[in-house]
Amino acid sequence: MTAPAPRLTLRIDLAPEVRVGPGKIALLEAIAATGSIAGAGRALKMSYKRAWDLIEQLNRQFGREIVTKAPGGAKGGGARLTEHGLMLVREYRAVEQAAHDAAAASLRNIAALLAPASS
Repeated sequence: MTAPAPRLTLRIDLAPEVRVGPGKIALLEAIAATGSIAGAGRALKMSYKRAWDLIEQLNRQFGREIVTKAPGGAKGGGARLTEHGLMLVREYRAVEQAAHDAAAASLRNIAALLAPASS
């Protein structure tokens, strides 16, 4: 059995108490895919309240809507990423890819230091 390739997890600290990392980006991507905060929460096994709180936090911290929400009801609600939200996801993924590319050789070298798994 081959060990999984090492991976780099990236968190960007933009200001004190303003961070964007894999969890928030996954939430934004899930909202884009499902069209709903509740659906995104379910997809990520996250409570609706936690998902809602993270979206409210992002909107507040960025000083603009990252996700726009329509209230539920008979016609249903929904949520979608704004242009700023789409840009946030796109740029985060670009930084993440650049970091992975730059670190690939070092990650392999570090992984090579692991002792072989005993059977």
